[in-house]
Amino acid sequence: MQDMTLKAASLDTWINDLVQPLTDALSRFIFFSVPVFGTELPLIVLWLIFAASFFTVYLGFINLRGFKHALDIVRGKFSDPKHLGEITHFQALTAAVSGTVGIGNIGAVAVTVSIGGPGAIFWVILAGFLGMTTKFVECTLGVKYRTVNADGSVSGGPMYYLRDGLAAKGMVKFGKFLGLFFAASIVIGCLGIGNMFQSNQAYVQLLEVTGGQTSSLLVGYGWAVGLVMAVLVALIIIGGIKSIANTTVKLVPFMVALYIIGALFVLVMNAAQLPSAFASILSGAFTLQGAGGGMLGVMIIGFQRAVFSNEAGLGSAAIAHSAVKTEAPLTEGFVALLEPFIDTVVICTLTGLVLVTCFDTATIMNGDVKGIELTSAAFASKLSWSPIPLSIAAFLFAFSTMLAWAYYGTKGWTYIFGEGKGKELTFSLIFCLFIVIGASVQLSAILDFADALIFVMAIPNLIGLYILAPEVKRDLAEYWRELKD
Repeated sequence: MQDMTLKAASLDTWINDLVQPLTDALSRFIFFSVPVFGTELPLIVLWLIFAASFFTVYLGFINLRGFKHALDIVRGKFSDPKHLGEITHFQALTAAVSGTVGIGNIGAVAVTVSIGGPGAIFWVILAGFLGMTTKFVECTLGVKYRTVNADGSVSGGPMYYLRDGLAAKGMVKFGKFLGLFFAASIVIGCLGIGNMFQSNQAYVQLLEVTGGQTSSLLVGYGWAVGLVMAVLVALIIIGGIKSIANTTVKLVPFMVALYIIGALFVLVMNAAQLPSAFASILSGAFTLQGAGGGMLGVMIIGFQRAVFSNEAGLGSAAIAHSAVKTEAPLTEGFVALLEPFIDTVVICTLTGLVLVTCFDTATIMNGDVKGIELTSAAFASKLSWSPIPLSIAAFLFAFSTMLAWAYYGTKGWTYIFGEGKGKELTFSLIFCLFIVIGASVQLSAILDFADALIFVMAIPNLIGLYILAPEVKRDLAEYWRELKD
């Protein structure tokens, strides 16, 4: 038995040693930084911050003005089952939310606070608020330029509005290049944020509830846990978006409610610490000294983690929203702005508050426990039995995220290599293989790999959004007029 454990552990070590040098090189390339007031600021994160701010102002704060209308659409007030598409507005929302509400809401928020301190939470919230508008723009365009295939299935997303939207403006070659660039990026990127990171942190949480890093029977068997998750994912994703949506429409409300109720329960128990928690978040957000290079450093840390969580500006969610049953693309833009609100403004904020009310800043930033283990310890400090339901929530978060990202990657794959069930099955097998790899390597390697590959998608996507923004603004003005009539 001991010999088998050593062999299993050595397999995990071998996989990690193979992946780490590649992730280090890729991360240095993607997160190229420039010095600003003594702080190193990654250009790709500045690119996302500026875009979210620009679209919010350019569209007149539609993230606030359109919030109630978005809720009406999700409730089915403007739905028509006869419209082209594969899934309802609510199913599209749950499918996309399943891709954003993942382990990052539990583990990556803890990593963020560990690096940037409580002040990073403020910037996470602001990034979620601004990201609502970016989601509105990209998902509106995703539906407008989608392709309905001969069998009634739908293919859409940034690669299609980059290719066809820019072609309509006379930029045929440029649009084709950006479309292919995005498709290739999401095929590779989905293996990081929507796959390896999820299985990795789900495995870490299972270790915690089965004895920890030293005594758990699962130590060294990350590959086995990943294999089980891969099989479960494969059983659903082979059925396409309808199968995924039918699963997420039941799974997402349950897992979100489970986590929110648990977090609120802890915060009620920590009610006396809430005023000081809010004070530390606000003061830490605007500090001129401290972690991450002062205020600018903390801001960048918060924005980077928020985008990692809600994916605003990356274009991924537009792929799921494109499959909705509607003849008015703007309706799905409104639905999409709810995603960053649920994912970042609500869930990530609750996670941050749980951490700050349970531990002091020094413990969070200087302790040996990081990631999802830190969040689990925070819950357990008030509810000794909480690691078990938290591990269930973590597994469900990871599982649902992998379902959505498998679909995103598949659509990128078929955009490059052509539509067809055989080609979809090929990519599904590749995706499931990386689930096993993800559960077998260390957290640092996964974070670097996931961050680097996911952020590169923002480059072609935001170029297209800037070019097509006047079109969205005109369509929005017309939509409001028609709605009033």
